[in-house]
Amino acid sequence: MRLYEFVIANQANWRKIMYAVIKTGGKQYTVKEGDVLKIELLPEDVGNEIQFKEVLMLADGDKIVCGSPLVAKAIVKAEVLDHGRHKKVKIIKFRRRKHHMKQMGHRQYYSQVKITAISK
Repeated sequence: MRLYEFVIANQANWRKIMYAVIKTGGKQYTVKEGDVLKIELLPEDVGNEIQFKEVLMLADGDKIVCGSPLVAKAIVKAEVLDHGRHKKVKIIKFRRRKHHMKQMGHRQYYSQVKITAISK
């Protein structure tokens, strides 16, 4: 199934679902209840419940509330499932015509969270 066919087929379902756009770790995520996300590392223990108070947009059916910049009194609750590291990204720097090469690797830490509730 192509992407546009999937969107058209599920367009009616998205109107019924409550979803939000949250900001964490300098990035924005579109979330709905039950989603599992890998976000930037959080200083929380596994099993703890956290609250995202930086909610940029909230949609409930056909009602859409956009914040300027944040939606007042909107909170997204999540549970920390796991902490880990992403796959290694390799960085190679060359100096042209000098037979010089520098290799580095980086593995970013992440926290895996499950969205438990979206409240207005």
